Amino acid sequence: MKNLLLATSLALLGAVPIAQAQTAAAPYHLLRTIPIGGEGGWDFLTVDPAGERLYVAHGTQTEVIDLKTHKVIGAIPNTPAAHGIAVVPSANRGYVSCGRNNFCVIFDLKTLKNLGTIATGPKPDALFYDAFSKRVFAFSNDGGKSSVLDPATGQVVGTAELGGDVEVPATDGKGHIFVNIEDKSEVIEFDAKTLAVRHRYALAPGAEPTGLAFDAKNNRLFSACANEKLVVTDSKTGKQVAVLPIGSGVDGAAFDSATGNIVTTNGGDGTLTVIHQDTPDKYTVVATIPTAKGARTVAKDPQNHLYTCTADLGPTPAATTENPKPRPSIVPGTFRVLEFGK
Repeated sequence: MKNLLLATSLALLGAVPIAQAQTAAAPYHLLRTIPIGGEGGWDFLTVDPAGERLYVAHGTQTEVIDLKTHKVIGAIPNTPAAHGIAVVPSANRGYVSCGRNNFCVIFDLKTLKNLGTIATGPKPDALFYDAFSKRVFAFSNDGGKSSVLDPATGQVVGTAELGGDVEVPATDGKGHIFVNIEDKSEVIEFDAKTLAVRHRYALAPGAEPTGLAFDAKNNRLFSACANEKLVVTDSKTGKQVAVLPIGSGVDGAAFDSATGNIVTTNGGDGTLTVIHQDTPDKYTVVATIPTAKGARTVAKDPQNHLYTCTADLGPTPAATTENPKPRPSIVPGTFRVLEFGK
């Protein structure tokens, strides 16, 4: 994902409430707002279906929400500039990438205790546990080198040379991992065990892809791009199937297999774009649903509920020599998770 505080730059007009314009016909509506509070920026959210928890990267700590009660039940401390979270129930371990510090924090799933750090490649961003290879991938958003970890020990067991600034991954569950390359405007496939890159697929006219979702049944990749386009790619052939308009400031994408909907979270204009898969080769934009400015990342649970997060913004500090383009401040105590469903 972009810099941890990118949400602020995407929300120069300030946070807005969930609009009353949603109708009964909308494919998703706001189910609840979960207040978290605190300070700092935000990035990824990760659902742990086994533990029925939602993990949210938030400033210098990682919030933990119980999905049964919809309450904050704790936090993983000392995760500076937190970006991504990966959960490995079989090892009772979780990992948080800390982009500015070039390391991942290891934590205990039961106690949430911080168990220490492991050095990674530069700017670790998205984190992903691949059950097929039984590895954790710490994808670097700088330098093209991504670290591969043993989830039981946290030790680096390999380096994936992916050739660009890596963003969000997806998997077919059979040893093939797909990931967006932001600076090259590509989506690539690499082998989860050998780490060899198998294919590179150009996304033009899409540019700077971030969010990625995958339809395993029909072998379709959905790359959400910064220039307000969603590009659909056949993962087997690399053929570009469709290009759809989406909102601004996107950083997340999800595929709802129960309905055939692809959803992007657009933090710039504070919306969800909902695109329906009419057939594997035909897609239609069916709704634009208000969320809030800055709500740009997304996680999905097994019930196809969607989670995103944001906060209100305060004044923009004066420009300085060290910081000539300051971003708006974040109003303390306003950070929250928004849950959407049908």
